[in-house]
Amino acid sequence: MFTHTALASLNDLEMQVYQVVIKQSENVMYMTIRELADAAGVSTTTVLRFCRKMQCEGYAEFRVRLKLYLEQEQQPPIHYGVNEIVSFFKSINNDEFEHLIAQAVAHIIDARRVIFVGAGTSGTLGKYGARFFSNIGKFSSHIDDPYFPVNSDMYKDAVAIILSVSGETPEILRLASQFSLHRCKIISLTNSENSSLAKIADFNLSYHMPLIRVNGGFDITTQVPVLYILETIGRQLAQYLPK
Repeated sequence: MFTHTALASLNDLEMQVYQVVIKQSENVMYMTIRELADAAGVSTTTVLRFCRKMQCEGYAEFRVRLKLYLEQEQQPPIHYGVNEIVSFFKSINNDEFEHLIAQAVAHIIDARRVIFVGAGTSGTLGKYGARFFSNIGKFSSHIDDPYFPVNSDMYKDAVAIILSVSGETPEILRLASQFSLHRCKIISLTNSENSSLAKIADFNLSYHMPLIRVNGGFDITTQVPVLYILETIGRQLAQYLPK
């Protein structure tokens, strides 16, 4: 029901509706459209747009399909947090997402080097990605300092894989612009394909997880999808590399 394509089409307000549906699925079945709108902090018009993007004519049909979807799952309630991760894996368990992974591999396969770019937690994941890709035989490096000086030699025959949850970090966008200016191919891995980074990139993969910030704005949004996507790209890429 919640396919990767459908989730990718949601704007920020519609994503708020999705997050309420995922977190309170058992209750949503019995909510009126106004109650769901209030719970998500949006208008009823936004809820209707969300329903249509889930391939439902209206809210009544959405509630029926949600009830059937939950009944088909036949699984015991799971802890908050795990539910969101399970939902992610269900949304990508299809040929469509496999095709997106294949497209990412196609962008990388002929590159002489792969440069992972990110700051903070994304920088740490970039370092992991560089090691993982190096393990399979693809020469890779990482940049976790957004002020790292980038020279022209770095762009030659390279692909930059840029990681950012929001896709709006100014320093990361500056680096992305430099790569783009020098015609270096960019693959972005963000939480939303509507972000500025996703629009700069030649190719974007998004994972659509609820944003969680604590202690004045520190991001603790789960990065399990990022690890999975990086490893999946790497494993498929390994099939095309010399043994």
